[in-house]
Amino acid sequence: MTAERTVLMSERLTFTVSDESEGLRIDSYLASLCPDLSRSYIKKLIDEGNVLLNDNPVKASLKVSEGDIAVIDVPELKIPDILPEDIKINVRYEDDDILIVYKPQNMVVHPAPGNYTGTLVNGLLKYLSGKLSGINGVLRPGIVHRIDKDTSGLLVVCKNDTAHRYVAEQLKEHSITRRYLAVCCGNTADEGTIDKRIARNKTDRKKMAVDPTGKEAVTHYKTLERFNGYSLIECRLETGRTHQIRVHMASVGHPILGDEVYGGYRKGFPTSGQTLHAWILGLKRPSDGEYVEIKEEPPEYFQKILAKLRSI
Repeated sequence: MTAERTVLMSERLTFTVSDESEGLRIDSYLASLCPDLSRSYIKKLIDEGNVLLNDNPVKASLKVSEGDIAVIDVPELKIPDILPEDIKINVRYEDDDILIVYKPQNMVVHPAPGNYTGTLVNGLLKYLSGKLSGINGVLRPGIVHRIDKDTSGLLVVCKNDTAHRYVAEQLKEHSITRRYLAVCCGNTADEGTIDKRIARNKTDRKKMAVDPTGKEAVTHYKTLERFNGYSLIECRLETGRTHQIRVHMASVGHPILGDEVYGGYRKGFPTSGQTLHAWILGLKRPSDGEYVEIKEEPPEYFQKILAKLRSI
C-alpha cells in the first residue's frame, strides 16, 4: 500500500474531437490527449460519471465523432509515496553518477496522477536502492529530461544532485547530443531546420503549439529514406521543448505517423502512438568530462512499420 500525502486540486478538461480522431473509443481518445492519466484511470472516471460527451454520460466503448465535445472532470487526487518496483531496467551505460537507459514504447517515465506504478522511476528506485538525485522532487527523482510515453529510446538518469546539475547545465547549453528517428507523413525535404517557438496550446492545455510568444525551439532534420507518401527522417534537437519534434513536423505538414494528437493517425498502420525513437544520446560524464555516446536501434514495432512501407 502507498501512503497518501499531498492533495492536488481538481480540474475540468474539455476537448473537441477532430476528424483524425473520429471512430476512436472515448477511453482511447482521452488517453491519447491526457498522457498523465492512465487508460484504466480514465475508464474509472467514465464509470463514475466524470466524463461527458456532448453533456451526456458515456460508456468507455462509445466511439467519438468529429465535432463532439468531450469533458473530463479529474477529481481531487492525492500523491502517494512512490515505491520501488521490480521492473526490468534496460541499462545501456552506467557509472557512479549516471545511467543511460532504454525506455520502451508505452512506458511512462515518472509517476503522475492516476499512474503511480509501473513507471521507469518505480523501477529505478528498486534498481538503485533509492539512490537518485532529488532535485526534481518526489515524483521525478533522477530525471533530468524525459521522453513521451509513446516514444521509445534513450534517456539519462542521474544518481546524485551534483551529477544532476552537471547534466542539466549541458541541456541548458544545448551541448547534449540527442538524435531521433521518425516516420513522417508525406515526402519531406532532403534536410531542413524548423525554428519556431512553442508554448502550451491556448485552448487545450494537454497539447503544445507553435506560438510566437512561446519558448525558443529549434529542430534540425534530414531525410534518410522515402517511401510511397511517407519519409524516414533523423531529427537533431537543439532545444528540448515538450512534444517539440511532434509539433514542429506537424507544423510543416509532415506529422509523425501514428501521432493521434498532432494529426499523424493513418488507418492501416498498427501503431501505439507516434513512430518516434530516441536513438542516439551523447553527453559529458560528470566524473571527468569525457564524452560518452550511446546508440539504440529502433525497436521491433518500428522495424515492422519500415518493412511494411518498403513493401508498398
